[in-house]
Amino acid sequence: MNFIDKLGAAIARNDSLLCVGLDPDIAKLPPELRGRPHAIADFCMAIIDATAGIVCAFKPQIAYFAALAAEDQLQIVCDYLRSTCPHIPIVLDAKRGDIGATAEQYAREAFERYGADAVTVNPYMGFDSVEPYLQWQDRGVIVLCRTSNPGGSDLQFLQVDGQPLYQHVARLVAERWNRNGQCGLVVGATFPQEIAQVRAIVGDMPLLVPGIGAQGGDIEATVHAGQTADGMGMMINSSRAILYAKPADGEAFADAAARVARETRDAINGFRRR
Repeated sequence: MNFIDKLGAAIARNDSLLCVGLDPDIAKLPPELRGRPHAIADFCMAIIDATAGIVCAFKPQIAYFAALAAEDQLQIVCDYLRSTCPHIPIVLDAKRGDIGATAEQYAREAFERYGADAVTVNPYMGFDSVEPYLQWQDRGVIVLCRTSNPGGSDLQFLQVDGQPLYQHVARLVAERWNRNGQCGLVVGATFPQEIAQVRAIVGDMPLLVPGIGAQGGDIEATVHAGQTADGMGMMINSSRAILYAKPADGEAFADAAARVARETRDAINGFRRR
């Protein structure tokens, strides 16, 4: 099953547009996990077990693993995802952007080593930095477009042929780069007006939307701006707010994460078209 079909099936199965980001911060791990040889993997696997019935995708962020020389634990997590919930897409958040043979190796890293269903990439170096990922015809390539950070405007609002650069990127991906029909775009929840503009350009192409939860993006505005006509087409990501949810009295950390994930999923659904 290709990425787009897998994502659509997961959205329907779990009635969810929620993507949970796996950004393990060792300083925030529960006390009972600290000191374990594979504490990061154990934490992520507990989150996966608690939320797999609530989400449409999981998004491991490679930097949180690589900074701790824990790529082996990222591989454990990805293997665990494929074995326990193979119906849920793995979106490897790597934001790679290089050309030629180097990009080919990054594609192998994402799709062979980690077995990801999709990977995030940076379009700044142009099509030949994206093309190697397209050789994997069933995998998703999710291109940075209008990012959720304030500094994104430094470049993304520069004018190109009378339009902001982020809109130029959206058109390039939709009209020229999406040769396998498996591309998507990253558009931040902190800019709902831009989400709507990108949606108008790209039709039903899926959008990965970071920025709700800890970054303060508005759920109602995000859903109204980005959903497709059938109430789908989005992976609305929340990471820290779910991973480090404060447990209620007697509640385990994974149960707290599941509670907040369910509340977030239900809040999103409250504004979806049906």
